[in-house]
Amino acid sequence: MNGPAAAVDDIIDVLSIIFILVGALMSLAATIGLLRFPDLMSRMHAATKPQVLGLLLLLAAVGLQQRDWAVLPVLLVAWIFQLLTVPVSAHMVGRAGYRTKHLRQDMLSVDELDDVVAAAHARRSVGGRTGHTLTRTPTKPETEAPVPAG
Repeated sequence: MNGPAAAVDDIIDVLSIIFILVGALMSLAATIGLLRFPDLMSRMHAATKPQVLGLLLLLAAVGLQQRDWAVLPVLLVAWIFQLLTVPVSAHMVGRAGYRTKHLRQDMLSVDELDDVVAAAHARRSVGGRTGHTLTRTPTKPETEAPVPAG
C-alpha cells in the first residue's frame, strides 16, 4: 500500500509507540516513587499523579491502534473511572495515614488538618460525638418465655 494511506498508518503507528513508551515510563516513575519516597504522603502522590497520565497515554495508544470509533466509549469510561476513583482513594489513604501518624511532620509545609483533628480529639475527650463514630446503645436482654412442656 503506497500513498497517503500508508503515510497516515505510519504516523499512527509512530504516535502509538510514543504513547506506549511515555505511558510505560510514567507507570515506571510511579513504581519507583512508591519504592523510593520517604513517607506516606509522598508515596501517595507518586502512586496517583503519573499513573493517571500513564493510563491515559496507554489508552490513547490502544485507541489509535484499533482505528475504530466503537472502542472509544470503552476507553473513555476506563479513563473517567480512574479520574474519579484515584483522587478519592488517595484522599482516604492520606487521611487515614494522617490520623494514625504515618507521616513525617517535617515534610509538611502546611498542616491544614491539625486544627480539625485537635478539635475532634477535644470533643471526644469530653464525651461528645465527632460524627465519625457510630455508637450503639446497649439493649436489655430479652427474657425468654418458658416453653410449655408437651
